[in-house]
Amino acid sequence: MTTTTAPFGRMMTAMITPMTADGAVDYDGAARLAAYLVDDMRNEGLVVNGTTGEAPTTTDAEKERLIRVVREAVGDRATVVAGVGTNITAHTQELARQAERAGAHGLLVVTPYYNKPAQDALAAHFTKVADTTGLPMLIYDIPGRTATAVATDTLVRLAEHPRIVGVKDAKGDPAGTSMVLARTGLVYYSGDDMVNLPWLSIGAVGFISVTGHVVGDRLHAMIDAFSDGRNADALRIHQAVLPVNVGLFRNQAAVLTKAALDLLGLPGGGVRGPLLPASDAERRQLREDLTAGGVKLPG
Repeated sequence: MTTTTAPFGRMMTAMITPMTADGAVDYDGAARLAAYLVDDMRNEGLVVNGTTGEAPTTTDAEKERLIRVVREAVGDRATVVAGVGTNITAHTQELARQAERAGAHGLLVVTPYYNKPAQDALAAHFTKVADTTGLPMLIYDIPGRTATAVATDTLVRLAEHPRIVGVKDAKGDPAGTSMVLARTGLVYYSGDDMVNLPWLSIGAVGFISVTGHVVGDRLHAMIDAFSDGRNADALRIHQAVLPVNVGLFRNQAAVLTKAALDLLGLPGGGVRGPLLPASDAERRQLREDLTAGGVKLPG
């Protein structure tokens, strides 16, 4: 549930963007999927227009409509956080304003990619975006995609901004994360499913997950178990879903998550170039991975 320590909820999924056979955004499918993720997979929040949502290939107009559709589909049952990050500060600011108008509860802003800004430039970028709206904002720190990590001292500095409330952490640096958590009030969400449980142990409040599309209910149970001090139960869940964590990341997560949803009879559809849909061999392997991870597949 949403609390003062977990402003967008503890269990969140970075939602794919369903598409039709001809590559158009499937807004009806997005509404159905959002409701499924909240009602069946126990997600307390959804991130739309993130990387898993293929944001680099959707238009600004599509992004705005997706926020409105998902917001309407989940009502007051979950928060909706909009991915607005680009490698252009002015464009990111415009997407932030658009997300606020569309009813998003918060913003997710990825480190500018490709440009490789210095740390003072990163601080300026995040500050300008945070100054643009009245919405709370998460920084998305994922140097494996952006080529630039947000340094510990930069995060400590940014924590002073009243609307920069937390981090989606996919940096894989537990020492650095621990230092930021010890020195600031920033809320941390694990942004790498393989380390969800370890990140809880160092102070993360929850997850922004990809595997939450198919095992969100069990990830929610893992958070509950850890929070209640039932560490053995949390570890059991962590180990049980490891094949799913592996399976959805054998290719780009959007590709295999859409394939997984297709196997489950849920809205997913195709992907936009430069991605390609999962091959027959990938789908066979994915079926094995999901089954090994306890996901019940029809047929």
